[in-house]
Amino acid sequence: MIRKPSHAGSWYSSNPQKLEEELDGWLRECGLTKSPDVRAVIAPHAGYSYSGRAAAFAFGSIDPTNITRIFLLGPSHHHYTPKCALSKATIYKTPIGDLPIDLEVIEELKATGKFDMMELNVDEAEHSMEMHLPYLAKVFGGHTVKVVPIMVGAVSTENEAMYGRLLAKYIDDPTNFFSVSSDFCHWGSRFNYTHYDKKHGPIYKSIEALDKMGMEIIETGDPDEFKQYLLETDNTICGRHPISVFLHMSKNCSTKIKIKFIRYEQSSQCKSSRDSSVSYASAVAKLDRS
Repeated sequence: MIRKPSHAGSWYSSNPQKLEEELDGWLRECGLTKSPDVRAVIAPHAGYSYSGRAAAFAFGSIDPTNITRIFLLGPSHHHYTPKCALSKATIYKTPIGDLPIDLEVIEELKATGKFDMMELNVDEAEHSMEMHLPYLAKVFGGHTVKVVPIMVGAVSTENEAMYGRLLAKYIDDPTNFFSVSSDFCHWGSRFNYTHYDKKHGPIYKSIEALDKMGMEIIETGDPDEFKQYLLETDNTICGRHPISVFLHMSKNCSTKIKIKFIRYEQSSQCKSSRDSSVSYASAVAKLDRS
């Protein structure tokens, strides 16, 4: 069962050569050294003309050498489920190479009884994981990897912790990698979010302060503190649930990892209440050797 790259040709180029060139360019520009210590990334999922460059800062740090499996954690934008959902597909296609699904792990997770299965049309309508696939196909090109896509629904605080405990053991296998999908603040009346703290100056600076507060809390690795931040600010971080599940995973595993944000951008600079913007932040989670 094939999941088509349904957003190719609109959110990013469907032309393999053009897409390769774009990704190559962004990866080169960010000039990062690949590190085998990088075990996970948090990266945006907007159209590549908006967030392709910011995303390169996450994917550019990955050393693919020892990795054989990639877990994708992405939010659900269109389909309501209070659970996490697994893909029914066997292959995720991209214009620059296909990524086979790890059916063994899917079965293992399915057997817990805690996961929904998403229909192919739901899978193809969702862009949050698809927008990571061309980068992953590029970075892992020439290496044999399988993917485990997990759509994280509107999961309760208790269930975020439950999924975190259930998935934690996979971090302890050094051949596993995790790609967590999230944009940051969606600001403007079209997003029903216009929080503005004037002490920071222009609106875009207030948005940046709000996002950076959240990023610093994510870096502490504390899911409860992140939850508190979301309750207090209501910041429109669309991947709040995948990020929370990942924080619970890293809290419950034996491997010590440290999250560090390395890039922050906004789609535009909001200066008046008529404006709108989306923020993009990229992070890497490295083995903490301290």
